[in-house]
Amino acid sequence: MRKSVLIGASLSALAMMAPAQANSVKYVPGELIVKLKDSANKSFFNGIESLGVELDRTIKLSSGNLFVVKFPGQKSIDGVQKLLQDNPEIEYAEPNYIYDIVKPVKEAFDVDQMIYTATNLNEEYSYTPADPKFGQLWGLQNTGSNDPSSRNGVAGADIDALKAWEITKGDRAVRIAVIDTGIDYRHPDLVNQMWTNEAELNGEPGVDDDGNGYIDDIHGYDFANNDGDPMDGHSHGTHCAGTIGAEHNDLGVAGVMADVEFVAVKFLSDSGSGSTEAAIKAIDYATQLNVDIMSNSWGGGGRSQALQEAIERANAKGIVFTAAAGNSSTDNDSRPHYPSNYEVPNVISVAASTSHDGLASFSCYGAQTVHIAAPGHNILSTVKNGGYDIYSGTSMATPHVSGAIGLLIAHEGRMNPSAVRERIMMTSDPVPALRGKTINGGRLNAYNLLTDTRPERKEPKPEDWQVVSVDLWESTHPYAENSSEERTFSFPGAKYVRLVVKKIDLEKGYDFLTVMDANGAVSDKVSGKAEGVKSMYVEGDTMKVRFTSDRSVQGWGFEIEEVEVQY
Repeated sequence: MRKSVLIGASLSALAMMAPAQANSVKYVPGELIVKLKDSANKSFFNGIESLGVELDRTIKLSSGNLFVVKFPGQKSIDGVQKLLQDNPEIEYAEPNYIYDIVKPVKEAFDVDQMIYTATNLNEEYSYTPADPKFGQLWGLQNTGSNDPSSRNGVAGADIDALKAWEITKGDRAVRIAVIDTGIDYRHPDLVNQMWTNEAELNGEPGVDDDGNGYIDDIHGYDFANNDGDPMDGHSHGTHCAGTIGAEHNDLGVAGVMADVEFVAVKFLSDSGSGSTEAAIKAIDYATQLNVDIMSNSWGGGGRSQALQEAIERANAKGIVFTAAAGNSSTDNDSRPHYPSNYEVPNVISVAASTSHDGLASFSCYGAQTVHIAAPGHNILSTVKNGGYDIYSGTSMATPHVSGAIGLLIAHEGRMNPSAVRERIMMTSDPVPALRGKTINGGRLNAYNLLTDTRPERKEPKPEDWQVVSVDLWESTHPYAENSSEERTFSFPGAKYVRLVVKKIDLEKGYDFLTVMDANGAVSDKVSGKAEGVKSMYVEGDTMKVRFTSDRSVQGWGFEIEEVEVQY
């Protein structure tokens, strides 16, 4: 039996399965979020009991008209939802969905024993952080040997942070809301980066001193527990914050931004889960503060109109909304992941890349719905109680993008979110393994983003592929465990080459045909069961293909007798 790669922290005691939802998503039982039409009679709720529900609370919004109603748990949520949606006074009714942190299992390494230095590798730059764990941050500078797990990678497969810092290291005027499990605002690497509400800090405890509707929100607010203390009891939000902007202070790690101002907006509990209602309140709170960026490393639930409208309110204020694409290794084009799949101009969906410039095995993807990839595998950052740890996930990729956009705003000022999204895609580094996996097939490059450098993107013409027969290559049937063999296909003068697999039956997600270019850069991984599969292409006249299997579940194997070439 296989060990799961993912952690699924949830409100298991409160959540149930929703039969009306295609993906069996979780929601708070016995509750629906209801929005009244603008024309609705304001006394509508006086007689709502006749519909079998009761008004429980109003969701505090600038737009109003959004409420939570309760109904007996033995009633079908589908039936109650339909009854409400059929009422002419109601615009929509939907479940109060449950969302979770987006994170695989943290890596089990002793980070205190892994202090790397990169002194001799940084001489071309005028500035390199002196933080002792900087050498482990391959996402900022990939030396080819500083991945904290494998200690190898592809040199330069990073966000080009050192070059970006020649232009700007950030600015305390840039305010980023980390909407998550909170932030350890006492962490030595984060304490000086926190937004401080001076009116509440110097005011009377238990009093809304600044009149914003929230009591004692000194560094942000906790919508999971409805109080003014967004301290992180989980570590996920703190980890995200450290990647964005851990202070360059000769301690611990260094963030993408040396200077930034964090607002801790907690809506996920210390177990890692929260509701649509809490998410809406969190987003509206950050919108009210007019932050520059909202960083969101969470997801789940179903499609919520109420949540989308909260994001749209942020977009109307010019606030960028970065969102983790998800960790279920699925295609977001066909199986949407929220909030990253909302079609709102300020939403930037982020996949995770590895130190080898591959798509992380856990990462969701989408040729039409995921905007960019960023380092998200074996990422060292801050955690609660002043500590440091290594996590993997699109949750870890998203803060790299948030930090890079923070650098852009520090350098050029605030700009239209849709313009930011277009620029971050077009300035990304083209990566073979991301072709067909993100909209632009690119990995984040902070230097390109700041300078608006747009790398050329070469693509083959669909009509120009030529079929070439090759010597038959097939596995044994079934193939052996722990197999490893490689073939090289060379066609002098070719511009592009791709593999054609006549038949394949490999254990999906564990046994692969890995397609690489002449330098070993991965273009595609083919797995599962199918016929007539065509891989993503490699640039140049040489394609390497490696077959590998693990020690369990051997399938029929594969058969290859053709490739396709363009000259």
